[in-house]
Amino acid sequence: MSNPSRGRGAPRGGYPGGPRGGADGSSGGRGFGTRGGYGGGSRGGVPGDLIFRGPASVDQRLATLDQLVSSFNKLTFNPERPHRPGFGTLGRSITLRANFFPVKLPKGPLYDYHVEITPSTDIKRIRARLFELLVQSSQEGWKQFVPSIAHDSSQKLVSYKRLPQPLDVQVQYYEEGEAGPNARSKTYTFAIIHTVDLDVAQLTKYLSGDIESRDYDVQPLVAAVNLVLQTHAARTGVRVGKNRYFFPSRNSELSLGIEAVKGFFTSARPAYNELMVNVGVCMTAFYKPGNLADAIMAFQRSSDGAMPQRFTQKLKVTTNHLGYKQKKPIKKIMSTTARQTFFHCEEYHGKISIEEYFKRKYPHITLRHADDLPVVDISGPNSKFSIYVPAELCEIEPGQPFRGRLNEKETSNMIRFACNPPKANADAIIERGLPTLGFTPETLGSPLSSFGISVDNNMAVIPGRELPPPRLTYEAGGKPLNVNNGSWNILDVKFHNGGAIKSWWVLVVREKDGRSVFSGADDPILTSLWRGFGEKCRNSGMSLGSQPVKLAQSLIPRADDPNRQQALDSIRQKIKENISERGKPSFILVLLSRRDNYIYPGIKRICDVELGVHTIHMLTDKVVGKDANRQDQYFSNVALKLNTKLGGINHVLDSDSLKWLTKAKTMIVGMDVTHPGPGSIEGTPSIAAVVASVDSSFVQFPASLRCQETKKEMITDLTSMMIDRLRFYAEKNQTLPDRVFVYRDGVSEGQFNTVLEEELPKILEAFKRVPQRKPYRPLLTIIICGKRHHVKLWPTDSQFADRNGNTRPGTVVDRGITAVFDFDFYLQAHAGLQGHVKGTHYTVVYDENLLGADELQQGTHTASYLYARATKAVSLIPAAYYADLACERGRCYLNDFLSADDKVTSSVVSGKGRGKGKADKEAEKIRVFEEAKKAWGDGVHPDLRASMFYI
Repeated sequence: MSNPSRGRGAPRGGYPGGPRGGADGSSGGRGFGTRGGYGGGSRGGVPGDLIFRGPASVDQRLATLDQLVSSFNKLTFNPERPHRPGFGTLGRSITLRANFFPVKLPKGPLYDYHVEITPSTDIKRIRARLFELLVQSSQEGWKQFVPSIAHDSSQKLVSYKRLPQPLDVQVQYYEEGEAGPNARSKTYTFAIIHTVDLDVAQLTKYLSGDIESRDYDVQPLVAAVNLVLQTHAARTGVRVGKNRYFFPSRNSELSLGIEAVKGFFTSARPAYNELMVNVGVCMTAFYKPGNLADAIMAFQRSSDGAMPQRFTQKLKVTTNHLGYKQKKPIKKIMSTTARQTFFHCEEYHGKISIEEYFKRKYPHITLRHADDLPVVDISGPNSKFSIYVPAELCEIEPGQPFRGRLNEKETSNMIRFACNPPKANADAIIERGLPTLGFTPETLGSPLSSFGISVDNNMAVIPGRELPPPRLTYEAGGKPLNVNNGSWNILDVKFHNGGAIKSWWVLVVREKDGRSVFSGADDPILTSLWRGFGEKCRNSGMSLGSQPVKLAQSLIPRADDPNRQQALDSIRQKIKENISERGKPSFILVLLSRRDNYIYPGIKRICDVELGVHTIHMLTDKVVGKDANRQDQYFSNVALKLNTKLGGINHVLDSDSLKWLTKAKTMIVGMDVTHPGPGSIEGTPSIAAVVASVDSSFVQFPASLRCQETKKEMITDLTSMMIDRLRFYAEKNQTLPDRVFVYRDGVSEGQFNTVLEEELPKILEAFKRVPQRKPYRPLLTIIICGKRHHVKLWPTDSQFADRNGNTRPGTVVDRGITAVFDFDFYLQAHAGLQGHVKGTHYTVVYDENLLGADELQQGTHTASYLYARATKAVSLIPAAYYADLACERGRCYLNDFLSADDKVTSSVVSGKGRGKGKADKEAEKIRVFEEAKKAWGDGVHPDLRASMFYI
C-alpha cells in the first residue's frame, strides 16, 4: 500500500495512519496478542484446498548449493559485506513455493544509454510526454530503432541493438489532447548517449557463484532487465512508486472520493544459478474519477461538510475549456466562488470576476455553480501567479493514486480488501498478474520476445526449515509455558519480575460534546474499573500499595478548540498542580472516551517531555460494559506494558535459547528512522531512535531519540546516541559489553553500503569516545532488517501449513531466493493470523563476531519471543521493533507538524499561501524545521530516559 509514506501507522492511542507492514494482504503479525494461543493445523494439517498446486520437487538448479558455500572458503574474510558462512541445518526440512519466476536472458549484450533533453525540464509530466513523442517520432536514423528500445520516461534507455552515435532526435511538444504541434510548439532535442555494454555472460558467472565475480556489480544489468520487464505494464497500467503497477477496473470504495485498486509488484532479483522476477499482489488507494464539483458537493453533503486538505494533495484534473484536454495539478481550492473571485485582466481592461471572464471569453460555457462552489488554482507548483478555474470545469482523471494519508476507517477498509488467503494471492499472481504484466507468451504487445527475454510461468520451488520455539517462563522457578503456533497463555501467571507502583493516579478526560461514561470520581463504574486494573497488576506480581488519586478534566468542545490547544493546556495544568501538591506518581492511568488526533499525542508529549511521568492510556469503550473475560484480557495486555515501563521483566527465555548472547557480555541495539508522511508540513524533521539492552535477559531496552534533517535515512547523531546507550549499559553492569549486535531497521537494499560508509564510522567513534579506563573496542555485528519486500511463501503440503494455508511460525529460508554471496535469510517467527503472512529479510552487512548461520537464524528466531508487550512471537526482532515504537512515540512530540492535513475549514480547505517560488519554499522548509526543533526541545525528560517509556 502506498499510504502512508513510510507507513508508520497509528501510534497506540490510535490516531490515523496505516499499518506498518503494508496492506498488501500480509498479516502485520505484530499483534498485541490474544492471551490464549490457538492451535495451528495439526501435523496432519489443513484442508488440501488451502494449498496452492500441492506437492513439488525442489528446483534442480539448487542441487550444487553446498559446493557454492565450500568454494567461499577460498575467499578472504572481510567483516564488511561478509560472505555466507554456510547454510542453516537446524529444524525440520520443508518444501515451499516462492513468488519468484525464472527469467531467461539473451546471450548477446544489452546496450545502456543516458538521455539528456534540451532545454532541460524537471517536470515529470512533461518528460514523460516527451518520451511518448520520442517513440512516435519518424525521424530518419531513429525510427527504425524504436522497436528495439525500452525506456523509463525519464533519463534511461536500453536497446538490444547498438544505436548510432552521436544520436540526437528532435521532438515538437504538444499536449496529449491536441491534434498535433502548432506554430508555438516548443522543440526539444534528445541526446541519446551510450554509457555501457551490459554483458549477460558476466551476470551468468556471478549467478553461478564464481568467486572471481564476487565484486561484479549486477545492478546496471538487473536495472536494464527490469526496464524491459516493466515496459508492458508501464504502457497499460499506472505506476506507483518504483515497481508497482495498477490496472483500475474492479475497485472497492474506501471512503468518499477514494477507492482501493489492486495491482502487481514486479522486480528482477539475482538468485543462485538464475535471474528471477519477484511478482507480488499489492493494493493502493486511487481517486475516484468524476467531476470535481460533484466531489466537492459530496463532501459538503457528508457529515463534516468539509473537503479535507489531504484530498487535493497532488490531485491532477483535466480541463477542456481551451479547446483541448489539458492536465494540471490542483495547487489550492479557494474559499471564494467564481462570482466572488476577481483578477486583473488585460484583455478586458481591468478587474474582472472569474464568472464574468468565462461568460465573455467562452460564451458556449454556462456555469451552473458560479455562486455556490469554489474556484480552484491550477497554476504550477512554483508559479507566482494564480490560474483560477471553476471546479465544475475540472474532471478528476482515472488512474490517479491518492497521495494523502488514509484515516483510520480507510486504513481498516484497505486491510480488509487486501487481506487474502495465500492460495487466493497465488491464483491472482499466476492467472492475472503474469498475463497483465506481459510475462506470458501470449501477451500481445509485450517487448520481451524482441529482446530475447522470457519468463517461466512456474513459481520457484525451494527448501525451507521450521525452527523449534524456545522455552519461556514467567515467575522465577515457574514451569515453562506451552508454546503453540507462536503464542502462549498467561492466565493466572505472575511476571518474572514485577515492577513497583508507589503511587498512581487515574485521570478521566471528559469530552463536553459527547456522552460522558463516568458521572464523577466516585462513579461505581469508574471504581470497578480502577479496582479491576489494580487487582490485575497485583495478581501479576507488581507491588501495589495505595489506592489511586482520582482526577477528572472536562475539555471544551472541539468546535471551539479545533486543534485542542486549550484542552491540552487544561490537562497540563491539572497534572502540574497535582504534582506540586502530591509529588510524581509511578504512572497516570488516562481514560479517554474516544480516539483523537490531538489529545493522545498531546498528553504523551506533556508527560514524556515536559513533566517526566509515565502514562498508560485506556479507551473506555474497550473496557467498560465488556464481559469479565474480555475486560480481564484487556487489563492483562495493559499490565504487560505497565510492568515493562516500570522496569519489570514479564517473561524470560531458557538459558539454552540465550546462550548465543550470554557466552560473552553482549549488548543488542535496535535502530530506526521514521520520516514525515503525507499530510506533514514540508520541512518537518525525521525522527531517529536507538534502543539497547541493559540486562542479561535482553528484556529492558531504554531508548535515545533525536529529530534530524527531514527525510534523511542515515542517523545524524548516532555517535552521541550510541555513547548514551553504552554509558547506561556500563552503569547497570559495572562494565562495557564485549560484543555489540546492531539490528538496523528501515534501510533499503540500495542503502546497505551507505550504512557502512556513514553509520559504521559513527558507531566505531562511539566506542572510542565512551568513558573508559582502557582502550575499548568490542566486536561489532550489523544486521539489516527488511520488511518492505514482496517475498511470499506457500507450503507445498498441508503438513507444513497452518489452518489458513500459511507457513508456520519458525519458517526460515536461506536457499533458492536469497543472495548468491551475501549472508541473508528470510525468517517468519510469528503466526499469520489473517491474510498472507510475510517474514522479515535479515542481511548481515558487517560481522566481526563470525556468527554462524544456525546461530544467527535460531538466535533471531528465539529472540522474537521476547517482545514484552505480547504473548506471542513477533515478526521482527524486538530490538528493531522497539526502535520503531520509540520513533512512533517521537512523532507524538511533533504531532502539530505531522498532522497538518487534519485541519479543514467549513467548506473547503484553506491553502498554503499565495504562489511561492522555489527559494521561498526552501526558506519556509528551514523555518518549519527550526520551529519543530524548538518544539522538540531536549526530547524525553531526564526522569524517563532510563526506562522503556515508549512501549
